[in-house]
Amino acid sequence: MMSTRLHMLKFATLVGLPAIILWMLSSLFRTDREAAGRIKTDLPDTAAMQKTVKRQSTDRTALLRDSIVNFGKSLLGTRYVPGACSRDGFDCSGFVYYVFQHVNVKVPRSSSGYGDFGREIPLDSVRKGDVLVFLSPTRNAIGHVGIVSNPKGKESDFIHASSGREMKVMVTSLKQEQYARRFVKAVDVLPAL
Repeated sequence: MMSTRLHMLKFATLVGLPAIILWMLSSLFRTDREAAGRIKTDLPDTAAMQKTVKRQSTDRTALLRDSIVNFGKSLLGTRYVPGACSRDGFDCSGFVYYVFQHVNVKVPRSSSGYGDFGREIPLDSVRKGDVLVFLSPTRNAIGHVGIVSNPKGKESDFIHASSGREMKVMVTSLKQEQYARRFVKAVDVLPAL
């Protein structure tokens, strides 16, 4: 009888031990699969990440645009000097060039360079820091530029170095007849951030 019990114990050990090991391993793998599922669901949502990046990019762009306008406004009253590009005096394109140079954005030095520069945008979509392009007052060619300071579509305000009777850097409304009739286009010159 003792030997039968011993044989049964050996048999149970041989059969039962592997069964216990298999059960433990399957438990372990099931836990790993469940954990993997949790890890997968704990990953950040790609769409949410893209929204965050876009919002941060938009925030940086808004800060850059404010910086452009604020720096431009700090130059209000600087006298108009043909061909000049310094705090001692500006022509229109020299003013725009100087302001954008301050924020490390390359733009043309002459107003005629805006003929095919930047990304043209509808006037009702202008934002601070966009550039308005005008015809010359004396000929049918691009001859004047300014920087949008207060976007309001056709009534937007812009900062520019005026060669008119004021002869200085000033803010003007696009609704003024002399600028409204000479308006060519609005362009976004900022690089994508």
